[in-house]
Amino acid sequence: MLWKCTVCSYYHKGDAAPDKCPKCGAPAEKFVALSDADAQKVFMSERTNDIHMEIMGLTMKIVELSKEGIDLDLDPPCVALFEDAIEEALVIKNRCRAELETHMQRGKF
Repeated sequence: MLWKCTVCSYYHKGDAAPDKCPKCGAPAEKFVALSDADAQKVFMSERTNDIHMEIMGLTMKIVELSKEGIDLDLDPPCVALFEDAIEEALVIKNRCRAELETHMQRGKF
């Protein structure tokens, strides 16, 4: 069974709610048991949420490497490619961020 703290949205897996929330300290009465369908959404989305977060981290690595390439300033086409890479990486990062926000709004996080 999956339980959700109504104070801070912490999820707890177990037969009963914890005595107190490990995140915010709310008492067990502040936890609600999720329906099987809602719990399934949370469980199924765990991996995709992780993937989105990993992609966001990779986009920042692209930004870092591209900035290094810009600083090397080999030639204008090369610099332009790195500048484009930064813009494209930030678009991907923002898409993932928006999708995670959608997951949170739908109770899948």
